[in-house]
Amino acid sequence: MASDRSRPYEDLTPDAVLDALESIGLRGDGRLLALNSYENRVYQASLEDDSYVVAKFYRPERWSDAQILEEHAFGAELAEREIPVVAPTAVGGRTLHEYAGYRFAVYPRRGGRPPELEDEAVLEWIGRFLGRIHAVGATRPFKVRPVLNPGTFGAEPRAWLLASGMIPEDLENTWVTTVDLALRGVETRFAQIGAKAIRLHGDCHAGNILWTHDGPHFVDLDDARMGPAVQDLWMLLAGDRETATRQLKALLDGYRQFHDFASEELALVEPLRTLRLLHYSYWLARRWDDPAFPAAFPWFGTQRYWQDRILELREQTSAMDDEPLSA
Repeated sequence: MASDRSRPYEDLTPDAVLDALESIGLRGDGRLLALNSYENRVYQASLEDDSYVVAKFYRPERWSDAQILEEHAFGAELAEREIPVVAPTAVGGRTLHEYAGYRFAVYPRRGGRPPELEDEAVLEWIGRFLGRIHAVGATRPFKVRPVLNPGTFGAEPRAWLLASGMIPEDLENTWVTTVDLALRGVETRFAQIGAKAIRLHGDCHAGNILWTHDGPHFVDLDDARMGPAVQDLWMLLAGDRETATRQLKALLDGYRQFHDFASEELALVEPLRTLRLLHYSYWLARRWDDPAFPAAFPWFGTQRYWQDRILELREQTSAMDDEPLSA
């Protein structure tokens, strides 16, 4: 049922969501709220006992069962150490379930608001918990989840995009030349730094941190993978260099209370940004047959889009030659 790549969620109707929950003993009262997610489908469901759960239906064929279960185990490992990560709930002794061809997991509902990243006290608080996450993540590697490196986030997206036919013919040579120059810079920085890869949140931006009066909690470990520690820090920095330096100092003041941070990894901030920009084009292109994507990203694939990406990567190539941030 869920095998059609072009319309992977066509059969995931509200009734199917409720039936999936009922199949594991969770009886909904009919109220569903679709939450913001493009990669997966996520719903808040109200149950007959007046409680709420969040059900995440995984995109078919993206992850293997083993990879999903490894993510779940990492979340449970963090939660057991009282680190505020929202981990899946075990129902009937299992965290991964299947119904009508869809794999899904159930989470407790956790509210919150976006963190105020201009507040240095907030950043220090987030940094303390990131340090604790990485202290656990560094104890052993993932066995089946992927690694973030210039190959997986650079060379592979480049090859796929080039073969896809989605890049306008008149821009293809310029795009290839620009990407290759940027990736040489990325590979050089990675080789120079030789950063240790640890288990990461992987997609630690402000949208995946919810703030309450008790502090932050981290959601959505769907992109958890091996990689350098700085990957979970740099997306929380914004603004000009002076602002980013101040933010970084606050984050690391908290982080270093619980885990060492190798300052040389700061030289990977711009290379990691470069990889993310290239990978984002790849992600959109790979999902373009899903009707949700053209509706949400109508500007993707236009002549102007690819021209802007070429300019962006040229700027990143220059940025990688700048002096790294320090804190």
